[in-house]
This record gives sequence, structure tokens and C-alpha cells, in this order.
Amino acid sequence: MTDLHHHGDDELAPGLVDLAVNVRAGAPPAWLREVLREAVDASSPYPDARPAREAVATLHGRNLDEVLPTAGAAEAFTLLARAMRPRRAVVIHPSFTEPEAALRAAGHPVERVLLSPGDGYRLDPAAVPDDADLVVLGNPTNPTSVLHPAADVAALARPDRVLLVDEAFADTVPGEPESLAGPSGLLGLLVVRSLTKTWGLAGLRVGYALGPPELIGAMREQQPHWSVSTPALAALVACSASGAQAEAAAAARELGSHRRQLLEALPPGVEVIGIPRSSFVLVRVPDGERVRRELRQAGWAVRRADTFPGLSADHLRIAVRDPATSRAFAATLAAVLVGAPTPRRADGEVLGSPVMEQF
Repeated sequence: MTDLHHHGDDELAPGLVDLAVNVRAGAPPAWLREVLREAVDASSPYPDARPAREAVATLHGRNLDEVLPTAGAAEAFTLLARAMRPRRAVVIHPSFTEPEAALRAAGHPVERVLLSPGDGYRLDPAAVPDDADLVVLGNPTNPTSVLHPAADVAALARPDRVLLVDEAFADTVPGEPESLAGPSGLLGLLVVRSLTKTWGLAGLRVGYALGPPELIGAMREQQPHWSVSTPALAALVACSASGAQAEAAAAARELGSHRRQLLEALPPGVEVIGIPRSSFVLVRVPDGERVRRELRQAGWAVRRADTFPGLSADHLRIAVRDPATSRAFAATLAAVLVGAPTPRRADGEVLGSPVMEQF
């Protein structure tokens, strides 16, 4: 059975250049680290989530009762699985596996709708059973990096259905053109967001859910008291402010440039899957297990993708980094593909271990 709990951090080890985890390199920025330090100093009382709920509600034009701060997006998936008793839960794959894992852990059977590689893993609303009362997908989708049109996602909304859209990577797309985080009027829409990727806060565990008050209330009833820490709540407030949003938008634009340069650097024999729009790309290479192993021996960690339903050992997910890192990685990948010695510097170090810049 697919290991639904395998993630990019499982690929890491000392000495490896990290292309396996999709967290922005160089983050959190200095100003956000200062916010967190001050929040630690103010952590003697129990956390008060209201200022964070107000900040997120203002950011997305939502009412306060439509916002639930969570300990990362993963907690939101668990809370929903505990709050619902779906008759027919459907997860659209390939996609992030934690929502399915949470549903299965709560005892719910899960059906999978596998998108087609022939059309670049783009969403086909007609492939989802009409009687599904819970539908889960990501947008942009991890690991394909495909950005689905908001209209196609919205077409999945139905009366008596919860439509869970994982938007953990939405802010990596300039302007967030396909996000459904704002008021939409769609019945049963639950959007989950995360501060992990752009702000480099994977260890802090901070995210939030946006949805109908009755669903948000049911999830809140399943949430342990004070599960979101004072520093995490402070980060939500700070990252929802206009200045932080402008910084995130600039980072997303820079990411687009870096992604193009990574794609241009990839050697022949590497098939890029779909049209990548986020902070990672999905590729297919011949003899993928060997390639990943030899990349690792040469100092590079990439994400194996055969733990995502619908993908194989020949699929690899590569995080977008600064152009120098991407070019060095591509040179090593080219050598691995043809069985040549991996490029090395004069001092014997594997070529391609610079300090990574933004994304």
C-alpha cells in the first residue's frame, strides 16, 4: 500500500542540498523572526486566537465565524475527518496525501479519482462522482504543480457536499488568480491555507481553514484547546498585514523567474509533467530509482513521487531554488542520466552546494 505519510523531509540528511522540501529557502525573514521572539516572550498566558482570526478574516474578506486557525494545514484535515461522517469521500490524486491519511485514520473509506497524465493531470470535474459528499483536491496541486482554473474547482460544489480545497501553495502563484479563499457563495466550500511554504515556518505549525460557519464550528469542537500556539497566532497576524502580503507577492514573482530557469536548465531525457505553476516541478526520468539514489550519492535530495497515488518510481519532485543551485543540480542530473561521473569542484566537493537563495 502507498505510504501516505512519506514526505519530503524524509529524504533529507546532513550534507545534502535540499530539493525535496518545498519551503522557501532563506525564510522566515528577519522581521518575522523578531515577531516570533516577541511572541515567545509573551507566551506565559494561554493563547488568544481572536486577533489572528480577525486578521485572517480581514485579509480574505470573511466573517469571523468563517475562520479557524490551525496547527498547520494537517490539523485542519484531521479536524474535518473527525467532524464529518461522509457517505462517499473522494480524494483527487495525485495530490498531497495527508487529507486521505486523516480520513482513513478516522475510519472513513476513501475513493480515489486519478487524473490523467495525458492531459497534464488537469482537473476534470466530470470524473468526480455526483453523489460524493466530500471531495478533496489541492490547488496548486502537490506534487504536480498544476494550477486548476477556479471555475473548474467551483464546478465541484454541490448541495450537501463539502468541497475541501487545499491551497497550501496558493500564495506561490502571483496574484493568486485561481484561489477560492475569498467570499464565493459556493455551498460547502472549505479552503485550507498554510504559512509553511512562503514564510518558512514548517516547524511552527501554523495554518487556517475558511468555510461555512457551521462547518468551521464543527471543526472547532474537535480541536483541542489552545492547539495553536501564541507564536503561531502572532505569525498569522503579522503575515496577514499588507506589508507582508506585498513581500509574499514579490517572492511569488521571483519564484516564477527561478522556476523558468530551472526548467530551461533541465537536461535532455527529463520529461516535465504538466505546466508547473508553484514552487516545485514534477518530472519523469528513466530508471528513476537509480537516478534518485545516484543524485543522493552526489549530494542532492529530491522527493520520490511513487508515494503519491497515480505516480511511479520514475517520477521525481524537484523544489525550485535560486538559479545557481538549479544549474548545478541540472549539471549533476545530466551526468547521472548518462552514467558519467558527477561534476565536482577542484576541492573535491560535489558541484552544486551553494547556499540557497529565495525559493
